[in-house]
Amino acid sequence: MKHEIIGDNLQMVKLSLDQGERINAEAGAMVNMSGNMQMDSHMKGGLLGGLKRVLTSESLFLTEFTPQGGSGFVSFAGNVPGRIFPVDVTKGEFIAQKDAYLCSEEGVHLDIAFTKKIRSGFFGGEGFILQRLSGSGTTFLHCCGDIIEMDLAPGEVVRVETGLVVGFEAGVDYSIQLAGGVKTVFFGGEGLFLTTLTGPGKVILQSMDVAKLASSLIPFLPHDTSGGGAGGINIKI
Repeated sequence: MKHEIIGDNLQMVKLSLDQGERINAEAGAMVNMSGNMQMDSHMKGGLLGGLKRVLTSESLFLTEFTPQGGSGFVSFAGNVPGRIFPVDVTKGEFIAQKDAYLCSEEGVHLDIAFTKKIRSGFFGGEGFILQRLSGSGTTFLHCCGDIIEMDLAPGEVVRVETGLVVGFEAGVDYSIQLAGGVKTVFFGGEGLFLTTLTGPGKVILQSMDVAKLASSLIPFLPHDTSGGGAGGINIKI
């Protein structure tokens, strides 16, 4: 497999496959593909694997792409403006937030990863369950906004707004703590909780929080001011 990441802040990844090579992708992520590309929906890891994906609020099925009668290509993109980056899980497991996964080679295994501290799951904005990527091959993740990559030394600590964590190597310790005192929580304008990441290992952050982006766009969405009729749609600009 060869890959090409196209674009700047609205990226997609184009994968060139030889006959016999397979790519698994998140449902709905495909942009375009060659005419000889065959699609097949399946539950990665069987029924148990599919049910685990449901726990992360993802689709029960992944889509498998395989070229027929020769080489072919298929392209994928995320559903928010941002960048795409490859992760070679052959070098070690990678833990990613539930919305980051885009596509991967056939040898990559997807599973759920429970945080080491239960309170992290109940109070963290990204939820109790993360995705564990392992096996062999390359997986492609996408983020909202720009990518911030950090290599933490042993014992080095960084505290991050929870919604900005894309993923980290399995050796990085992960916990969520209250963001300061009462005044900071209610008047500081930051999130209620911060994620604490402790090295060693690589950490990938994103410059935009998807939830905050969605919230900021709500005032500009079309709304009906005609009392429920079909007309009267105003767009606030």
